[in-house]
Amino acid sequence: MPTETVSASEKPSRAEEGSSVMEPLRPGTAAPDFTLPRTPDQKLSLRELRGQRVVLAFYPADWSPVCGDQMSLYQNVLAEFQKLKAALVGISVDGAWCHAAYARHHRITFPLLADFEPKGGVSRSYGAYSPEEGVSSRSLFVLDESGVVRWSYQSPMAINPGADGILEALESLEGVHP
Repeated sequence: MPTETVSASEKPSRAEEGSSVMEPLRPGTAAPDFTLPRTPDQKLSLRELRGQRVVLAFYPADWSPVCGDQMSLYQNVLAEFQKLKAALVGISVDGAWCHAAYARHHRITFPLLADFEPKGGVSRSYGAYSPEEGVSSRSLFVLDESGVVRWSYQSPMAINPGADGILEALESLEGVHP
C-alpha cells in the first residue's frame, strides 16, 4: 500500500482518521489474528492461543509510571487469570529489546509483544491506537476459546484500569457471577 505524505493543512480531520480515540472492538467481534515479536528472536501468534481464553492488554509504553503499575498488577494477579483458564498478553508499540529489559526489571513473566513495525498495526486493528500520541491506547480485551471478543474496555491514558473488569469478564465466561 503506497504511503502519502501530507502537510498539516492537508491532514485528514479526526473524524476521517477515526479521531484521536479509536473505538475498541465490540463484544461478538472475531479477534483479528496477528503475529508479533515476543522476544528479539521469537514471535507469538494469536492463533497459537486458540482453545483457551486470552486477555489482551494494550498499553501505551514501557517505562511509564501508569503502565508499570498496570503491568505489575497483572503480574500479581496472573494466577487468578490462569485459574479462570486465560492467557495474558501485553501489547505496546515498544520494540522487543525494550520489552525484554522492561519485563526483566518488573519481573513480568507473561508475554509482552512488540507492535513496533508497522507501528501500531495490530493496535489499530483492535481499535486500540491513539494516532495523536503515536502509541497503543490503554485497551483491554477478553477473548473466548474461539477467538471472539467477549469483553472490551478502553481506559483514559493516565488511568490504570485495574483487573476487576477483566476478572468479572472471565468469571462470566465460567458462568460465575460475582
